[in-house]
Amino acid sequence: MKILVINCGSSSIKYKLYEMDDKSVLASGGIERIGQQDAFLKATLNGESQKIGFDCPTHTEGMKMVFDTLTHSEYGAIKSLDEITAIGHRIVAGGRFTESCLVDDKMMEEWVTYMDLAPEHNPGHLKGYEAVKQMLPTKPNVFVFDTAFHQTMPRKAYMYAVPYKYYENNNIRRWGAHGTSHRFVSKRACEVLGVKPEGQKIIVCHVGNGASVSAIVDGKCVDTSMGLTPLEGLMMGTRSGDLDASVVLSIMESDGLTPAEMRYLLNKESGVKGVSGVGSDMRDIEKAVADGNNRAILALEMYRCRIKKYIGAYAAAMGGLDAVVFTAGVGEHQWDVRWNACESLEFLGLKMDYEKNKANFGEEEIVSAPDSRVKVLVVPTDEELLIATDTLELVTR
Repeated sequence: MKILVINCGSSSIKYKLYEMDDKSVLASGGIERIGQQDAFLKATLNGESQKIGFDCPTHTEGMKMVFDTLTHSEYGAIKSLDEITAIGHRIVAGGRFTESCLVDDKMMEEWVTYMDLAPEHNPGHLKGYEAVKQMLPTKPNVFVFDTAFHQTMPRKAYMYAVPYKYYENNNIRRWGAHGTSHRFVSKRACEVLGVKPEGQKIIVCHVGNGASVSAIVDGKCVDTSMGLTPLEGLMMGTRSGDLDASVVLSIMESDGLTPAEMRYLLNKESGVKGVSGVGSDMRDIEKAVADGNNRAILALEMYRCRIKKYIGAYAAAMGGLDAVVFTAGVGEHQWDVRWNACESLEFLGLKMDYEKNKANFGEEEIVSAPDSRVKVLVVPTDEELLIATDTLELVTR
């Protein structure tokens, strides 16, 4: 059976087509700059990476391009769209949904009430789903929610200390994000270590341009760093992460910003980009650091420090620690970020292997010292495969 996985943003579509008999990837690619004059599809076609420009005013034209590419007579992966069994969608915010769901009218009626929980993501997901439904009206669709894995958090972890009525009336609480990655990586880490999830206390650090940390006990999430939206927690590429709420009020008052303008500032102009003045890509930051850029040095120090603080806090919250797992773009490929996040945590029983960690560039591996009681691992995430697996399971029940 073939499962198509899509991840739609406000102006982009990423896709992967899986053959689930052997979990192989038949095709993958992405469309960027939807709604702009220079929209393009980037994919591997006939073994070569290619970039094709085309007119793409909406997600509907984008999905049509995806389907045309998949079935192209020269370089397509399939002969007909009839070969696709179902479509799995990555959804950042699912509110109170605790597991992946087959899409139907009742489910959609509830889900659209959670749009504000991920204002930078959920509207794009909806546009992508509507485009797929328009072109493949008889195919089943499955929503896999990033927030679902975090719904095992106890109330003491997900509630905010604001009047209780805002939780009851406005869904104001910690929802988390990246849950699909945290679920995949924590399970895989246990397999690598040769242990069952039960009895294990694990911290997963999903560190990319967006970043989050989760505390996982017995295979279930008990706390996570992202909050009402994916803005809270770690310092990120362009997002501020944790802030004193008075900072927001002060900036709005001093600069006369509207709520929408403030949201943009915190989500798109803050974090590493805002502090460094260089940008959000950690490779550019490290080059600037090597050149002696003091603001880039400060941004990198802040970035690493925030990860270390969360590791220490979650170890305390769980009452112990068995493993720390790094994943996603920075977590998998930036050895120095892993090293500085874990350095000086020997008091927790965590000791890094400097050479092994430095040599690791995204390979699945234990990078802690042989005598470290707490294991540190690099585990590449594969959210798309988990989405495909959930989708197949739901449509074949």
